[in-house]
Amino acid sequence: MKNQNTKNLVLLAMLAAMAYAIVCLIRIPVVLFLKYEPKDVIITIGGFLFGPMASFIVSLVVSLLEMVTISETGPIGALMNLLSTCCFACTAALIYKRKRTIAGAITGLMIGSLTMVGAMLLWNWLITPLYMGVNREAVQGMLIPVFLPFNLLKAELNSAFILGLYKPLVTALRRAGLIQAQSGGSAKIGFYLFAAILLPACILLLLVFQGKL
Repeated sequence: MKNQNTKNLVLLAMLAAMAYAIVCLIRIPVVLFLKYEPKDVIITIGGFLFGPMASFIVSLVVSLLEMVTISETGPIGALMNLLSTCCFACTAALIYKRKRTIAGAITGLMIGSLTMVGAMLLWNWLITPLYMGVNREAVQGMLIPVFLPFNLLKAELNSAFILGLYKPLVTALRRAGLIQAQSGGSAKIGFYLFAAILLPACILLLLVFQGKL
């Protein structure tokens, strides 16, 4: 048991390092100052493996590291990152923990997406004026045409990548002896099917956002 706990801590540290590396290396401009960073994919997979508290811990570590190294928005940006990731990842992980099936994963990701989108509309309205230097009315005018579709796109991309990567990653970790077999689950084809459905829609939405369609 102690040996497995040590392995879990090592794996969580690895996931945190991967998420931070992704923040540093992959930042895709979408609209205005908003960029897509797929770190939530890694953080949510950590939650699927070890529960919602793992997602929170990894998210907190990555947000703090980002704040003191590459962030241009300081504590406010760190807070927004933490809120966004936790609303998505912790919610999805909590639901998947209770129902470890393809249906549970999809339900968790859908509810996590809605939670994140709703929460970020509120928090962007409250906090964005502080670091954009504009009045709240200007930010309010961007909520529906800018922040809403951006967060929907972010949630869909995260969900598609998670569904496509989770099963192969779990299989690799089990073969390496880093995690134990878990009860529940369903065929890999279900994860791949939903990922394949989501990804084209996300690509089209991104192209529309960037004015290429």
